[in-house]
Amino acid sequence: MKPTPEWNKEALLKLPAFAPLHPVISRIGDEGFPTLRDCNSLLAEQRPTIVVLGGHPVRFVPQEYGKLPFEAQYEPRCYLKGEVPTREDNWHDLLNALVWLTFPQAKAAINARHYRALTEEGDSALHSQRGAVRDTNTLLDESGVVVACADAELAELLRNFQWKELFWQRRAQVMSGMGFYLFGHGLYEKTLRPYIGMTGQGLLLPVEPAFFTWPQSQQLAHMDRLLADYLNADAHCRSPRELTPVPLLGVPGWAAENNCEAYYENTDYFRPGRHMRAQRTPLMTAPSSVAG
Repeated sequence: MKPTPEWNKEALLKLPAFAPLHPVISRIGDEGFPTLRDCNSLLAEQRPTIVVLGGHPVRFVPQEYGKLPFEAQYEPRCYLKGEVPTREDNWHDLLNALVWLTFPQAKAAINARHYRALTEEGDSALHSQRGAVRDTNTLLDESGVVVACADAELAELLRNFQWKELFWQRRAQVMSGMGFYLFGHGLYEKTLRPYIGMTGQGLLLPVEPAFFTWPQSQQLAHMDRLLADYLNADAHCRSPRELTPVPLLGVPGWAAENNCEAYYENTDYFRPGRHMRAQRTPLMTAPSSVAG
């Protein structure tokens, strides 16, 4: 039997990359690794109630093993019943639950994209086959980082792998007009033990400059809606080329060592080139409405 993972709430609350999860982590007790019951208690406190796009309230349930019928597999079970299979004493699954609590609309949208991709052929026997849509949504779900940006020039620097200019020469502008919100639960798990080379798959979403003056709760709710709207549009998230690499330890303040210019000269990590990997679409105009 594997030992129960260590739970250090205070350490998590000091990690800048974990900032989106800090509000929900602060509601968890200090003693012992959070249980399935704890996760469902957090769900019960959530207002409005978190639901999947099929309309069912979300519940975290024990993981089942073995060969399962289509309806009992992860994505169908989630979409059809609102049941999210979750392993006890497991960082990966705990972090998935915390992301559900933080970005509920976006997580429901990803689940719906998976379910539609699995069933649009009209033959659930094809459920084991992955296409570009499922690959892209899985990549975002596991390793995604949502980049809120109010400056199209900064967005282009990121898309063009101009890391030193972005993170060092334009550092002040990045800190005031660009936000990095980890979304992928697999990426959060990696962040528990950060390493040079750790990279997220970035999805750029435009916001107004005023966005960066809002309280965190308002920012998170707005990003959840923006990402859900993006995912609910069938034209989006159909190819991994829509995502662009983000070397996370280059984000200002996310590594103690990145407060000097020489840090960004490590081209093994801050790699140039491959400019055409990310989809070459202009940054959309940010909506004028303010999130509540």
